[in-house]
Amino acid sequence: MRIGILGSGGVGQALGTRLANLGHDVTLGAREAANPRVVLWAEAHDARCGTFADAAAGAELVINATAGQHSVAAVELAGGNPAFAGTVLLDVSNPIDISDSGLRLTVVNTDSVGERLQRALPDARVVKSLNTVNGTVMVEPTLVPGHHTMFVAGDDAAAKATVTGLLREFGWPEEDILDLGGIVEARAMEMYLPLWISIMKATGGNLAFNINVVLG
Repeated sequence: MRIGILGSGGVGQALGTRLANLGHDVTLGAREAANPRVVLWAEAHDARCGTFADAAAGAELVINATAGQHSVAAVELAGGNPAFAGTVLLDVSNPIDISDSGLRLTVVNTDSVGERLQRALPDARVVKSLNTVNGTVMVEPTLVPGHHTMFVAGDDAAAKATVTGLLREFGWPEEDILDLGGIVEARAMEMYLPLWISIMKATGGNLAFNINVVLG
């Protein structure tokens, strides 16, 4: 599959590396096409790099791995709604801001980054997933032993099927993927992040963890 990734930080590179190793045609997009770190990554992984617009152009699936508070601006730089028409957009971002005053969510309660992206790109098919674990667990769920849950939300059933297929390629068993419903459920998924950070701190900074939904 031809996949573009918006965002060249640790999460974007983790996703890109795994996707390239799985045989997908990957373009890693950054704000600046000549970003030396991104160029070196592309050379090392037999992939392409470029701007956000380069990553989105011709992609069958685009992954938004930018910081949540900048995600709408990133997709506008990538070409806006015309560039994403019919495209599956997998949003793995979180609207999290950590400053001297502590942690806060820049979008919360009555909205989400996932919903903002869908409004900004009405002809795209936005799916929220993978934002509830760190980058390494996203692409290698076996780092956490046993069963643990990955959530999916979006308004388009076919787009969610595409994303869940990708999750299975990463190693998420079908029985561990829980469809929460429409893109409005991205609110709850994003609001989980403060708890994720609290768990991480309470376990000594361990990043390889997740939660599991167990039905009684």
